[in-house]
Amino acid sequence: MFTGIIESIGSIRSLTPKGGDVRVYVATGKLDLADVKLGDSIAVNGVCLTAVELPGDGFWADVSRETLDVTAFNELKAGSRVNLEKALTPTSRLGGHLVSGHVDGVGEVVARADNARAIAFRLRAPHALAKYIAHKGSITVDGTSLTVNAVDGAEFELTIVPHTLAETIMGDYRPGRRVNLEVDLLARYLERLLLGDKAAEPTQGAGISESFLAANGYLKS
Repeated sequence: MFTGIIESIGSIRSLTPKGGDVRVYVATGKLDLADVKLGDSIAVNGVCLTAVELPGDGFWADVSRETLDVTAFNELKAGSRVNLEKALTPTSRLGGHLVSGHVDGVGEVVARADNARAIAFRLRAPHALAKYIAHKGSITVDGTSLTVNAVDGAEFELTIVPHTLAETIMGDYRPGRRVNLEVDLLARYLERLLLGDKAAEPTQGAGISESFLAANGYLKS
């Protein structure tokens, strides 16, 4: 688990294809690796990776075919800047929100504009994720815990203050940039809980629908 508070900007040093997936070397910049052991988790742009080698100034990790298929990781190359966060501990400050490091989908930056000293971004999420994104709710973008300022269909707006721009890779974002999205854990579990016993039925794969809510008394006619 993570908090979505980025600890360092690192960079991709090497991407090596291995048997259909990829081994990656991440240079970790100012990230303190003194307490990191082999097998520990580190989030790279919001993707939870396992450290398999620790050469000193970074770590090696294996990126599975599944991760390459469902995240924007396959767009990274040697030299790409990445957000880094070590897994939280029982004594960590929860400055953001609970983040699993399991990416739900890939979004796209559609607009960027100055807003006083901040930057306003508009992003488009995959349609399947739109129902989980709420005004003033939390969302994780490339591993960064952020507050949603407005929602319009599958698009949502963020206002990023100068500190966040400096301490994450968001200053690099331009329209067309693809980003990893993880929705709030509570929203996902709430959807599953609302299904009740029907969650065990294979036909419920589509999840909560308006007709389901009406049939089960959650909507008034």
